[in-house]
Amino acid sequence: MKKILVTGGAGFIGSHLCKCLVKEGNYVICVDNFFTGSKDNVKSLLNCDNFELIRHDITEDLRLEVEQIYNLACPASPPHYQYNAIKTAKTSVIGSMNMLGLAKRVNARILQASTSEVYGDPKVHPQPECYWGHVNPIGIRSCYDEGKRMAETLFFDYNRQHDVDIKIIRIFNTYGPNMDINDGRVVSNFITQALKNEDITIYGTGEQTRSFCYVDDLVDGMIKMMNSDEGFKGPVNLGNPGEFTMLELAEKVIRLTNSSSKLVHRPLPSDDPTQRKPVIELAKKELNWEPTIMLDEGLKKTIEYFCEKLK
Repeated sequence: MKKILVTGGAGFIGSHLCKCLVKEGNYVICVDNFFTGSKDNVKSLLNCDNFELIRHDITEDLRLEVEQIYNLACPASPPHYQYNAIKTAKTSVIGSMNMLGLAKRVNARILQASTSEVYGDPKVHPQPECYWGHVNPIGIRSCYDEGKRMAETLFFDYNRQHDVDIKIIRIFNTYGPNMDINDGRVVSNFITQALKNEDITIYGTGEQTRSFCYVDDLVDGMIKMMNSDEGFKGPVNLGNPGEFTMLELAEKVIRLTNSSSKLVHRPLPSDDPTQRKPVIELAKKELNWEPTIMLDEGLKKTIEYFCEKLK
């Protein structure tokens, strides 16, 4: 049994990670400030002897004895992270420093949940880990994009300066049950609008692309990365290399929900990336990992969850 801390553990991805780690028999401490996370996401774990839930903001000091730390704390959807841009940046920077300080004190391994947003609006397609990105440092998305980039910097500096045992993953668009139906991201938007037979909002032409990874595949990759050889620090892309336009995604959601929704176009938000697709050869080589759940299968599971939430 390992003692494991998951920050942001009541969020969408964090809750799935907590469930998997608890099922493995680890003692899991879930920390969340509930800005975007929800107790409902971890409700099934509250009576487990090997699960503990703490309400805490990682921009404040935290002292625990743990062996592994998964640092997922940070709002991830544009409406949420833009709501308080300064707090978002503080979560990535000060929060990461606090967690790295904790890892240093207790000699724990720490994994940073970074993001494909570190690539910005990429000029290289698809995106390998060696690409340094094309990010606007003063735009409305910068609090998240640059915050996550700074977190990666801090992780490597703590490793070089203090020999902290680090792992970094870059998460590409992930979806599945426990998503907030009002989080403003494309999968939740499309499914919610389709189930209500409302117009589906397409920003821009709809030709911009994303690659969608089902949450179970992502969690599998996260755990493999955490437990990989010490010499492999990352960063490593975790995502599904299947690439779809927003129009293709909307058509799939309409078909799978048997919806009467129509498509309506709105202006593209500032700094919204036009292409997003991971190169995952490094994950295949170092982690023996690649996603197995295709988009139609994952969407069906996600739609079932949304149907329950919208009742």
